[in-house]
Amino acid sequence: MKLLSLTKPGIIFGNIITACGGFFLAQSGMFNAWLLLATVLGISLIIASGCVINNYIDRDIDQLMERTKNRLTAKGLVSGRFIAAYALSLGLLGAGILYFFTNILTLFIALVGLFFYVVIYTLWLKRNSIYGTLVGGVSGAVPPVVGYCAVTGQFDMGAFLLFLILFTWQIPHSYAIAIYRLDDYARANIPVLPVVKGIPYTKPSMLIYLIAFALAAISPGLFNYVGNVYLAIASLLGLAWLYIGIQGVKTTDDKAWARKMFLFSIIVITVLCLVMWVKI
Repeated sequence: MKLLSLTKPGIIFGNIITACGGFFLAQSGMFNAWLLLATVLGISLIIASGCVINNYIDRDIDQLMERTKNRLTAKGLVSGRFIAAYALSLGLLGAGILYFFTNILTLFIALVGLFFYVVIYTLWLKRNSIYGTLVGGVSGAVPPVVGYCAVTGQFDMGAFLLFLILFTWQIPHSYAIAIYRLDDYARANIPVLPVVKGIPYTKPSMLIYLIAFALAAISPGLFNYVGNVYLAIASLLGLAWLYIGIQGVKTTDDKAWARKMFLFSIIVITVLCLVMWVKI
């Protein structure tokens, strides 16, 4: 069970939901449960591989953060050699499943997401730039595209819209976490926007992305990938999240507001991915 924690199951579960959303958006005709299972299993293993590597690379800063100080890597309970073997095994197994049961494009997109997460985000920008969040948003937007391309075998407008939805969702979601966990990020000297520029600067930035998300969320309906049910629900969710974001401008309790933003963001993306199934 402790070794499982190295894969960050919470992150994997969240990405499974978005991968399913992409799959549902692309699905038409007879539902292929085996393809969905292979897609979810493959992308989950690749994400798990990236999370294991991330845990090891970040072991020094994890020791400084309250929510991560008890991780096995932060406590020095696993070796670099074991981490390498564990991550490689997970990654190869996931890549093999996507290769044999989906298509080359799906595997390629999954590996691009892994590269962005491990190399561009974790190794380079996370400790050095406020733009690390944006790059993290790129890798976080990959799973729904993987789900979509597993069905279609092509990157088209539908795949692009999914990427746009998840990317614009990821930024205010991540900034909300950064504000709620501001002390941890400051202690570990991680240059997220609230630490570098301050919370008053971050809030308007979040509003810009919330507006972008609200527009992106309804785009599948505007391009006829889904029906009116999705369009109505996406519109309500986008406006509701934007309303909560606007409340942050005048709040006197930034952490309580940020936690509310974070929790509602989970509801938003979960519901949105589920209703991508609905075509009426």
